[in-house]
Amino acid sequence: MTSARRKTPLHTRILIGLLLGAVSGLLAQALLPDGSKNAGLKRLNEDVMQHVGAAFLAMIFMIVVPLLFSALVLGVAEIGEVAKVGRIGVRALILTVVLSGIAVGIGLAGVNLVRPGEVIPSEKRQQLWNGINVEEASKKGAAEKSADVDPAVLGIVPKNPLLEASRALSGGLLPFMFFALVFGLALAGVPEERALPVRSFLEGVFAVCQRVVEMAMWFAPFGVFALVFRTASVLGLSALAAVGAYAALVIVCLAVHMFGTYSLVLKLIGKRNPLEFFRQVRSVIVTAFATSSSNATLPEALRCAQEDVGLPRDTSTFVLTVGATANQNGTALFEGITILFLAQFYGITLDFGQQVTVMGLAIVAGIGTAGVPGGSWPMIAGVIRRFAIPAESIGVVLGVDRILDMCRTTLNVVGDMTIAVCVDALEGGRTELPEVAEG
Repeated sequence: MTSARRKTPLHTRILIGLLLGAVSGLLAQALLPDGSKNAGLKRLNEDVMQHVGAAFLAMIFMIVVPLLFSALVLGVAEIGEVAKVGRIGVRALILTVVLSGIAVGIGLAGVNLVRPGEVIPSEKRQQLWNGINVEEASKKGAAEKSADVDPAVLGIVPKNPLLEASRALSGGLLPFMFFALVFGLALAGVPEERALPVRSFLEGVFAVCQRVVEMAMWFAPFGVFALVFRTASVLGLSALAAVGAYAALVIVCLAVHMFGTYSLVLKLIGKRNPLEFFRQVRSVIVTAFATSSSNATLPEALRCAQEDVGLPRDTSTFVLTVGATANQNGTALFEGITILFLAQFYGITLDFGQQVTVMGLAIVAGIGTAGVPGGSWPMIAGVIRRFAIPAESIGVVLGVDRILDMCRTTLNVVGDMTIAVCVDALEGGRTELPEVAEG
């Protein structure tokens, strides 16, 4: 039996933690006297569940700074090398940024239209805040005090990157990310032999950070259980309704971008019939959905691009290989929706300027997201703290991440194929359509 437990996939264990936490929390609210206001239940939440959840979240938060820095620097440096390739690299880069921007725009429009986090009754939401108001207020006050010390120019350009790194989780995330982007661009412009030691060091840091994320995710089932138990015991079924609406919204927005935006781009720029294209790449769609990994899907994507779609080897190899890391339309859309949903869930209003900031951070996140299970959560964790959203909000949605990961990975990979088709068309259309396309 021990061997069987060890073979249980991580996402299954997290889902089990979510379900057990939700069911036990709902039962506690329904069966105990006074429901969510029961004194014993409140002590259990404050003395046990909150601390277990906080321990899990702390493991994610502690790796945010080194993970974001190494991932962003390496990603931007790679994109800088892409731009040096010439027209193919520049065109692929422009299409990547434009499509990522459209994806996040669709996500933010959807979450503002549907507003899934607002199904929580206001009195229930206030109960959820009880017990964390003092902690959050002190953090907010510390952040405001810290921001007064050597603030970043225009709130973006840091004068002291190390200071911004130390307060990345309390207001310094954006300036710190700006520094990482500039550092990555500079690294791309340094001669290869002199840049190699820096790249090697950062690749090592990135690998270690990925391992820490994996270790944190091993503890995730217990952390998710504790966080969801507390939420369900306070909010009841309204919490599950909100999470269900959030998951449905993410899937719908991913579908709109895939079958709407990509179809238009394929028709107008790639000069392709979208229906025929999606038929040709069906094996890639199935592989991406099943593996939830752009890198694992890459071999099938390369084969499909050349044999089924008919793209020339040089274009498809270049665009798809780079896109497996740099083009994360689905991830950007998912992170934008998630951040705004969590703000709505806790009744925090983000104005237009703050939502634009979220949009920009989500686009950049496509470069700085680690390719491991849970790799997007350190980025989300850093951003929600910037907007004073409680840290434990992550546990509310983490349990449904597996199906959303499968869907957004599919969008990421199909986006790579779409960009490859468009780049080929812009290069003069060297496509050699396979003979089977006529059958």
